[in-house]
Amino acid sequence: MKAETNMNPLQRCENALDLMLRHRGDPLIQVERALADDPSYIFAHGLRAALIVRADDRAARSKAAASVAAIEMACPDRDDHAHRHAAAARAWLEDRSDLALERYGAIVIDWPRDILALTVAHALDFRLGQRRMLRDRIAQVLQVWKPTLPGYASVLAMYAFGLEENGQYRRAERIARRALALDPGNPGAIHVIAHVMEMQGRAREGLAFLEATEPAWIEGTKFSVHLAWHRALFHLDANDPKAALATYDAQIANEHASHSVLADASALLWRLQLRTIEVNGRWQLLADRWEAQTMAGARPFYLVHALMAFAAAGRTTAVTRLLKALPHIDANSASVPEEALAPPLCEALLAFARGDYPACVEWLIRVRHIAHRCGGSLAQCDLIHLTFTEAALRAQKARLAQALVAERAAQKPMSRLNRLFQRRLQILPTMA
Repeated sequence: MKAETNMNPLQRCENALDLMLRHRGDPLIQVERALADDPSYIFAHGLRAALIVRADDRAARSKAAASVAAIEMACPDRDDHAHRHAAAARAWLEDRSDLALERYGAIVIDWPRDILALTVAHALDFRLGQRRMLRDRIAQVLQVWKPTLPGYASVLAMYAFGLEENGQYRRAERIARRALALDPGNPGAIHVIAHVMEMQGRAREGLAFLEATEPAWIEGTKFSVHLAWHRALFHLDANDPKAALATYDAQIANEHASHSVLADASALLWRLQLRTIEVNGRWQLLADRWEAQTMAGARPFYLVHALMAFAAAGRTTAVTRLLKALPHIDANSASVPEEALAPPLCEALLAFARGDYPACVEWLIRVRHIAHRCGGSLAQCDLIHLTFTEAALRAQKARLAQALVAERAAQKPMSRLNRLFQRRLQILPTMA
């Protein structure tokens, strides 16, 4: 690649695409430089708008709107490829993520090698809980992709993630390892394998895998904190909470604050709290970081994780303010699942934090049918089942607890954590 100072706008955009696909750096910086060189460059405008939609970056809405307007003015034909990208981004600007997904998906059908539209649609499938399409959208176009095409390894990694989120673990791992063979160190593929090992309870193997691949993901990737979070989950599943807490301190707590980083921090501390592990002042520090965030327009997924910190830290005012910001939608409605799930889930978490375990159980019973669509991955949504199981045990609801523990043990028979649950069942009253 040419030295950065000698790159033209096209090369800058190609570099931005590569950074996006390999989850490294900040691709928007390259796009902004391309637009500084050529403010009318349509490809750069389409790329900027798509990157903002993909990241759900509400703070950058004005930039996305400017790019959409520039494309619509330069390409008024509604059937024009660039115009269709603008129309998809405009739907997101109008708070219609479902319509944005529909439009990006339609672009992929007509231009199956449009990796930008494919990547944004994949991100929206994930955000909107469309697990089947997380897999099948990639499957629809995979046959036209060849190993010689730029980005092919990243397409395989996306497909592998879709397979994993649909429970096809063996195939997901095989495809992800194929992506790594083509692009050694691809963080997306490493992430998939970590997920597979987490879902299968392969904690020791997962720790060894993350250690072996650490040079590829620990610095400068979008997965740096999240893969450290996976490492901590492996430690917890191996019944080594001290190592999980050390990972939190070394690789999660001191990172620059963003909603996704703070969500991983909340989720890990909450899991430690479920294990009655003393975390000292970490909840207070994390609550401070959440309170410093702008939460207006934040996804319910992040609001729920902020509430964990506020509840655990005893921040009553922050809890009240956050509850008012939640969308209040019936859990049986056809709305976005995370929006319907968030209010009752927050009530359940608050009940658990104050020690009212029967109330926590009752709240979670109402929403367990959509708990797997919390707005995150299956591994992230598992926090709900863990809380449900722990609350049932503490409320001495033996029959429910037995069912929930059996469910976990069937999925992860090698998990030491699940064996601890099974031992605790033995001391519960049998008719509770």
